[in-house]
Amino acid sequence: MAGRINDDDVRAVRDAVPIDAVVSEYLQLRNAGGGNLKGLCPFHDEKSPSFHVSPAKGLYHCFGCQEGGDTVDFVMKVDHLSFAETIERLASQAGITLRYEEGGYAPGRQQGERTRLVEAHKIAAQFYVDQLDGPEAEIGRKFLAERGFDQAAAQHFGVGYSPAGWDHLTRFLRGRGFTDKELILSGLSQDGRRGPIDRFRGRLMWPIRDIAGEVVGFGARKLRDDDNGPKYLNTPETPIYRKSHVLYGIDLAKKEIAKGNRAVVVEGYTDVMACHLAGVRSAIATCGTSFGEGHIKILRRLLMDNSGSEVVFTFDGDAAGQKAALRAFEDDQKFAAETSIAITPGGMDPCDLRLAKGDEAVADLVESRTPLFEFALRQLVARHNLATPVGRAAALDEAAPIVANIKNSSIQHETAVQLAGLLGILDTQFVVRRVSQLARWARERGRDPREARDQGRPQRRGAEPAQPAAPAAPRGPALNLRSPAHRVERELLKLALQRPDLVAPTFDAYGVDEFTAPPYAVVRRCIEDAGGTAAADAGFLTRVREAAPDDTVRSMVTELAVEPLHTRRDPDELYAGVQLVAVRLAAVRQRCAEIHGALQRHDPRSGDDAYTALQHELWVLEQYAQSLRERGAAAL
Repeated sequence: MAGRINDDDVRAVRDAVPIDAVVSEYLQLRNAGGGNLKGLCPFHDEKSPSFHVSPAKGLYHCFGCQEGGDTVDFVMKVDHLSFAETIERLASQAGITLRYEEGGYAPGRQQGERTRLVEAHKIAAQFYVDQLDGPEAEIGRKFLAERGFDQAAAQHFGVGYSPAGWDHLTRFLRGRGFTDKELILSGLSQDGRRGPIDRFRGRLMWPIRDIAGEVVGFGARKLRDDDNGPKYLNTPETPIYRKSHVLYGIDLAKKEIAKGNRAVVVEGYTDVMACHLAGVRSAIATCGTSFGEGHIKILRRLLMDNSGSEVVFTFDGDAAGQKAALRAFEDDQKFAAETSIAITPGGMDPCDLRLAKGDEAVADLVESRTPLFEFALRQLVARHNLATPVGRAAALDEAAPIVANIKNSSIQHETAVQLAGLLGILDTQFVVRRVSQLARWARERGRDPREARDQGRPQRRGAEPAQPAAPAAPRGPALNLRSPAHRVERELLKLALQRPDLVAPTFDAYGVDEFTAPPYAVVRRCIEDAGGTAAADAGFLTRVREAAPDDTVRSMVTELAVEPLHTRRDPDELYAGVQLVAVRLAAVRQRCAEIHGALQRHDPRSGDDAYTALQHELWVLEQYAQSLRERGAAAL
């Protein structure tokens, strides 16, 4: 049974790895004000960033889907890891050696499944790199040299070589403590007649890394004629490798993509290498599959769905390349970014182009791009016989919705005029009106203009297809957040969590019953159980979150700790005093109302002590309320 990781080591890992550094590995973050950062949530699709990160507090929260937590929670969810696997990964990044309660220092048998598989791939990647220098790998070195890649290029991309024998890597990894079950599960080995054998043999190897830079698979290129396998052989689907969710080169390109707001999609590993070496460092490629929705999600988070960003596809000019381009166009609406296409001359891919004409030709290829919708338009029009009225009408029916998809109205109008010329329709305004009508339907009804041929209910370019609304995550008792009492209670709790120094020790004297919204009352109790604001230190927020009775309350604590305060300037004691007074005054007013109700239920002629006590309490509270209104925080 796996040992329990030492609590002190867990705390050390939490403190050592900044949350903004970890989150930035997966999405682009921008300034959100108040020391916070924001980006597109990796846990649900959204157009505007509602995912907030607070580096000072080590927390994140999405105000769209309500996901939130600390660094460990983020990595656990985004990479589907267990708690132990997450701590082990972050500890490795921070250079912290973990201790386990049941003896020893991080023995391999105690590591989580994903951690073990990633470690096996890391060792395998280095094994393949080492083999590239051997005599057997001369054919691999020659392959690289013929394509313009020297030793430095191979090292930069981690290119290696898998020996031609049956089980070289398998025996090597066994010697490093990996079991046959782990080797099969990882995809590095496969079942043979007498046990596991290497999956990759006698091939040039490219390590495929995830966005965080960890090796999760390999792409292997055939080198010999007697190899009966496919030209390229990739890692099969495994617990850590899903080809529809990885992009080759994303670990090297992500910063350039985020910085330049442009991603260049090419078709192969050598094309990525050629582009990067030619200065196009935002190039990435799919791994043996077509560009799809999983890849789109990765790029959207890096590009922040900025309308000024761009995705450039490069395809060969042959029929297969044109088909691939049209397939990419089908997903065009899932980007807010503009999509373009760069057709390589003479059927050359970027690697061949660099070899034939140099680095500058590769850079020029990207700069010579044309809008993907324009390319698709010409391809669709070419399918019809424009010499006949029927053919022109059919071409217009198919092409007009594409033009209506163009977001920029001036470009849309100009393209509609061009479409009329392409079709040979003399009445240009007829085509313009047709496109305008489809675009108007798209705005009004939120549907795809291409559906107008069947339903007349179009959608503008960049809009997501209509989906049934997902049920909201449970948030605890319903709140009337329009209630002024609830708004000020929320603001005071935010201050208590974000700036406890401004409200301590006064806040700690407030009773749980002074928070009228039930979830807020529970959060107030958590703060009390964590020692109160007067005892706030570096571990204060962690203690408050640990005191939460369930995930719903814990999520609310995180949300309140990250949500910006409702003040344009830095909060000070005056601002905090206003919130303290507002909450106390609301509580006093509520108690006064309760007393008025109780007095109405008593007979004033009875003269009993309870009636007199209520009158006295009401008088005292009314005086206190008057003092709060006149003196503010000084009356607390």
